Amino acid sequence: MKSIFDIFRIRKDERWLAIVSALIFSFLNFMTVYMYWGRFCVLSSNYHRLFVRWFKISGFDPLTYEVISYWDTAYNVYRHPLLAFFMWPFAQLNQLLMTLTGKNFATVITALIVIFCALYSAIFLFRIFKDIIMVKVREAYLLTILSFSMAFIMLSAMVPDHFIMSMFALTLTLYLSGKKLRNGSALNMWQTIALFILTAGISLNNGLKVFLAALVTRRKRFFEWRFLLLAVILPCAMIWGFARWEYRTYVWPKEMARNEVKAKKNREYTEKIRQQARDSIGSQDSLAVEALTKKIKNQKAKEKYRRDHQKIWNKNTGKPIAKGEFMRWTDKTTSRWDVALECLLGEGIQLHKDYLLGDVLRNRPLIVRYDTSNILGYINYFAEAVIVLLFLIGVWMGRKKIFLWTAMSFLILDMALHMGLGFGINEIYIMSAHYLFVLPIAIAYLFKALEARKRSYMAVTAACALTAVWCFVWNITNIIGYCL
Repeated sequence: MKSIFDIFRIRKDERWLAIVSALIFSFLNFMTVYMYWGRFCVLSSNYHRLFVRWFKISGFDPLTYEVISYWDTAYNVYRHPLLAFFMWPFAQLNQLLMTLTGKNFATVITALIVIFCALYSAIFLFRIFKDIIMVKVREAYLLTILSFSMAFIMLSAMVPDHFIMSMFALTLTLYLSGKKLRNGSALNMWQTIALFILTAGISLNNGLKVFLAALVTRRKRFFEWRFLLLAVILPCAMIWGFARWEYRTYVWPKEMARNEVKAKKNREYTEKIRQQARDSIGSQDSLAVEALTKKIKNQKAKEKYRRDHQKIWNKNTGKPIAKGEFMRWTDKTTSRWDVALECLLGEGIQLHKDYLLGDVLRNRPLIVRYDTSNILGYINYFAEAVIVLLFLIGVWMGRKKIFLWTAMSFLILDMALHMGLGFGINEIYIMSAHYLFVLPIAIAYLFKALEARKRSYMAVTAACALTAVWCFVWNITNIIGYCL
């Protein structure tokens, strides 16, 4: 128990990082609360409609506001099987505050959760740079700043979505794995189970990364039957079974009720069309009426299909690889090169001024390019190129380091899902907090490799520092401009 609390103890050389980070994250969250307090502090009979209708920061979901306002499993129970239950204590606190004040404090409580997760994500990253990769303290600070200067990591630290919570769990997993590798030990059974429950409970696919970390630290011992059974197979079965129970208990009854309402509206709509058919042909011939009713409904369905295909959310969605419960979310037609250049390594790192923080399901094209009619657009592309180049050289320099490949396995898994299969590819930058922090980890190995080469070391430090400052200033000024 003592070792658990030691992980969260702020060390002497981390105090300035903690203070400055807490101030920046508090400022960012203050802006979010300020934007929406007047509308979201009121009590409501339909929080889902209130928050989803009015919350507009890129494509982030405000479901945490909903869950903390009136506890329910509002998240997708298969993607976030335990997240609603993690939020339960905060929902009870909010209910107490609602009773005492008549105001909804969901925005404030969520901001505190986000600040905590962002702060410790920064601290765990700092420790990874300093204690695991062993770069100098100054460079550890620089790389931490670079990580949080990236647009959608910065945004994840100020919105009521789950991504900063996932980053907290993932950086904790990497830090603990790195410590084990440094000590020549391995993640034990209970550590693996606890990390899996935390990480997969927040976002199920990220739970696989815990097993990747366990595989790296345990190596052959990962395949011992007792560990495979108790630390891998059993937790997976339990969390999937829990998700199924959660669906049957909380989701299915509401789906049935919605289906019944939809069926009733459809019957009323059909009867209205049927009456129009009777009036049109002036006949009570049931066969003729039904034939005309079917023809009118088909015509209206085709018109709706054409209208829907003109809407932006449809234009921004590619064709799936196959049909099915999960494969329908894949995408085989969207250009991977354009997405990589403008979304994955573009929007994820530096915001585009055009369609600033727009939503691809509402008002933003899938591909937005930096404005090269002025020099700022060229600087955007240059900064992106610098980060990618430093990352690639860092991977090469650290190619023999097992910890680097632990972090890289996290990135590769996400790229296989998003860029390979196309899951969420039209909003890939939204998931930046799941993987972009791997880029500075690789760059840290470049710093480590160049320590003995003073000129090269200073050149890389300068390039990294200038890029971090540019990204931070560019992103935060755009975010402030949007919020105000």
